[in-house]
Amino acid sequence: MRFVPFASSSRGNCYLVDDGQTKVLLECGLSLKEIQRHLQHRLSDVAGMLLTHEHQDHAKAVTDLARRGIDCYMTEGTAKALGASGHRIKLVEPRRQFSLGTLEVLPFETQHDAAAPVGYLIYSRTTNDKLLYATDTFYIRYKFKGLTIIAVECNYSRDILLENVAKDLVPEAVRDRLWTSHFSLENVKEFLRANDLSNVQEIWLIHLSDSNSDAERFKREIQVLTGRPVYIAGE
Repeated sequence: MRFVPFASSSRGNCYLVDDGQTKVLLECGLSLKEIQRHLQHRLSDVAGMLLTHEHQDHAKAVTDLARRGIDCYMTEGTAKALGASGHRIKLVEPRRQFSLGTLEVLPFETQHDAAAPVGYLIYSRTTNDKLLYATDTFYIRYKFKGLTIIAVECNYSRDILLENVAKDLVPEAVRDRLWTSHFSLENVKEFLRANDLSNVQEIWLIHLSDSNSDAERFKREIQVLTGRPVYIAGE
């Protein structure tokens, strides 16, 4: 299974999952034109789009994708927040698995300032890979076994954030929101320590903050912790 970042920042998030039989978009926080460009104008090859929540850096192209015949999967709360409806809007429920081509998809609750946000556990019947995708959450309550690919938000580190607040580069209100809505380096480490990494082949750090992160440091520290190859989405 391949995990391919198209965009990964507060300006837009979009990724492709491809097991050789089924291609699925994770998020659609780019314009339709940009998504088509990344797909080499083969949008019809995509079996669906999985959306985590309604914020525009993740959901920008929902309407355009639905109009182009792409099934867009999201929770009822996310659909209501977006005002999204129609036969291409497919509602999902946390902890209720569904099939999408050769993929088995299990949504799970995440912790973010959104209506009903979720992450996704994706298993390929073709490759037997298991991908965990979680972003825009400050905590993940679940533990997972048999993961082969982890794509997880690593938005900021507490020391960089506090230094920026002390320098008046980041308002305290932004600091408080990050603490209760986004995954810090420290919480990512706790999450990885708590999970079975024995089959993990690669770890992707996604959705890094422009000003409160350090990509090389994050990559180095997660590699030391896990002993697994670590990649930064967007590099």
